Amino acid sequence: MLRRALAVPPFAANPADLIDVGVAAERAGFDGFFLWDHLVFSDTGEGPPILDPWQILAVVATLTSRIRLGTMITPLPRRRPWKLAKETVTLDRLSGGRVILGVGLGSPAYGDFGIFHEPTAARERAARLDEGLEVLAGLWTGEQFTYLGRHFTLDPVRFSPVPVQQPRIPVWVGGVLPATGPVRRACRWDGMVPLRRSVSPQGDVALVGPTPADIASVRDQAWSARGTPEGFDLVVWADLERQSGDVDLVAPTYVAAGATWWIESAGPGPGWQAAAASRISRGL
Repeated sequence: MLRRALAVPPFAANPADLIDVGVAAERAGFDGFFLWDHLVFSDTGEGPPILDPWQILAVVATLTSRIRLGTMITPLPRRRPWKLAKETVTLDRLSGGRVILGVGLGSPAYGDFGIFHEPTAARERAARLDEGLEVLAGLWTGEQFTYLGRHFTLDPVRFSPVPVQQPRIPVWVGGVLPATGPVRRACRWDGMVPLRRSVSPQGDVALVGPTPADIASVRDQAWSARGTPEGFDLVVWADLERQSGDVDLVAPTYVAAGATWWIESAGPGPGWQAAAASRISRGL
């Protein structure tokens, strides 16, 4: 079964605007509602108005009962994993076990990292991402946990309460193909959101969704590494459906390739809220 979700940027001055989108997405039949996770989203330091996704999702959790909730994606390399552990567990318990955590290196490297004198090199951010995930998983267990890494060190500590979802909150890893590192990382967790870079004739670079062949390739690597297809999600990241039935035309090919989720994302440009509202009004 292909689950359907909506992802939107947290670009708004009024929190109610984002909360309303999440509540409406459940009423329209979507299976998931996700928010991007950014601080500035501009290398100039002059980005759009941005709200904190976790606080928005907490309110959405109290106003919904079924829809899965989370971030796509949280740049874990710039987060303290013990703080994120508390935030995710709180939301998981508040929602009755409906959280999915999407993680990745994050972008833009300068706009969301460098401005604050956080490391921007991709290799260092990848190392921080891997260590941060290990710390998260250890703290989620509720058992005494200690960690000594290059970037993070924890003395013996026990976090309580634990997530509703066991053995842990599902973790999806975002990454840009054809790089192999993100695929290997995803295979150690619970799913992948693969992307591709697209270059326009003007030289502008954008991230675009995967092809069915991309999904099949990640599927084969995941099954080989894990020994089973169970418990691993493959996520198709796509633009908002423009006309009713567009997704239905292409979805069977992606399902055959192994896709389990289809996430329609509103772009970050002006008018995204109206586009999302129009899409939700058509339902599934």
